[in-house]
Amino acid sequence: MPLMRIPYTSPLPSPTIIPSSASTLSGAITALADFLSGPTSRGNGKTVILSGAGISVASGLADYRGSNGTYTLNKTYRPIYFHEFCASHEARKRYWARSYLGWTNLHKSRPNKAHYAVGQLGELGAVSSVVTQNVDSFHPVAHPGLKTLELHGYLRSTVCISCRTEYNRENFQKDLSDLNPAWAAFLAEMLESGALTTENPDERRRRGLKTNPDGDVDVPGVEYGTFRYPACPACLHNPPEGTKVEQAADGAWLPSSTAGILKPAVIMFGESIPNPVKVAVEEAVDEASRILVLGSSLATYSAWRLVKRAKEQGMPVGVLNLGGVRGEEQFFADLSQDGAGGRGVRCAQPLEEALPALVERLKQGKAMPEVARSVFQPAPWA
Repeated sequence: MPLMRIPYTSPLPSPTIIPSSASTLSGAITALADFLSGPTSRGNGKTVILSGAGISVASGLADYRGSNGTYTLNKTYRPIYFHEFCASHEARKRYWARSYLGWTNLHKSRPNKAHYAVGQLGELGAVSSVVTQNVDSFHPVAHPGLKTLELHGYLRSTVCISCRTEYNRENFQKDLSDLNPAWAAFLAEMLESGALTTENPDERRRRGLKTNPDGDVDVPGVEYGTFRYPACPACLHNPPEGTKVEQAADGAWLPSSTAGILKPAVIMFGESIPNPVKVAVEEAVDEASRILVLGSSLATYSAWRLVKRAKEQGMPVGVLNLGGVRGEEQFFADLSQDGAGGRGVRCAQPLEEALPALVERLKQGKAMPEVARSVFQPAPWA
């Protein structure tokens, strides 16, 4: 088995703010404006954005390493790996049961102000494309006119491991309900009680729930072995050569099958990113003049290597993330804490506040006044 690069799960060091004037919200906005409009010697004159889970927190989704992140609150959390999902019927039942419970919360979530601000930065000519680690599809919804590359796939579809046919996740959820009436009743009870809709992580833990960023809910004490999932319809009607797909009378996939397994259309841990996606994101970086990281700790190698690639080409690097970032010291080692942000910026401000203010700053073309810090409130459900 090839070596798998495991993302960091331990807390990262606190960020070093560069320039030092970016320690306040207004200072960070000024530094980011300088960064986006600074002189360049290469590329298209625009910025490529690399976003992570932090940009979706204000939409009601969990992140990984923030103060209320999965790895912070749930020290024993371990995601399922691709080889486990492919090899084990029991592992798939557990995965789909948890995903079934978590999908409702993810499905009703919507993009927040930060996502729309990214689109406005594109309209202003400051951003050429977005590479996102997120699988919630908020970026393409919020700014369909700005190119978005989904580095780690997306949860809006399932895909067959055998024939690669995709199916709409919302329809798949209905199939899971039909196959699992007792689970459907349990989900309805949890929704009625508000157990899946509260935004308070302490309240969720009090109710015995562990909610993870990718639409996954763990309910301790539940027997996942009773869960059932459907077979790929395409493989069922036309199995790949040398395989068979069998289902129960109600349509559930049977373990006697050798094909027709559906998985989420995301890149699982241990799964390779498709080469066309690798090429596309590298081209997005190479054609830009600078890279700006939003809401990511760069703990996954697939994201970190893109910033490393940009830095090696002499591109200015910007990071706007509340927590620490993997290896950030090497991205800013050549910068002084004095001066402006044209050559690089590292700041730690809430994205849903900073990005809309940055848009206004660029529109006005003048210094931003001090912005009053508001109490964080998650975006309301649509």
